[in-house]
Amino acid sequence: MSIFSKIISPIKEKLKTLSFRTGVIVLLLCVPFYIISFAQMGLDCLSPSAKTVLWVVFFGLAKTFQYSGITILGVEGVKRLKQKFSRKK
Repeated sequence: MSIFSKIISPIKEKLKTLSFRTGVIVLLLCVPFYIISFAQMGLDCLSPSAKTVLWVVFFGLAKTFQYSGITILGVEGVKRLKQKFSRKK
């Protein structure tokens, strides 16, 4: 077992113990970070290098929230979310 697996496995197991509602909230937190990561590109007051750094930070946060939310929800939680969205249509 690699060092990476020894670090990630306990974190993954801890995330799986959180509730469905927490998973949905964490998953929804990725949306504002995606918006910020791309909206800041429209600011003229920032240099290109500053825009790049901000994009990497905010896009990374968005991806972190996205994958953490999916890990919290798990397979059954994702199925539950799909059912809720398909019923509304």
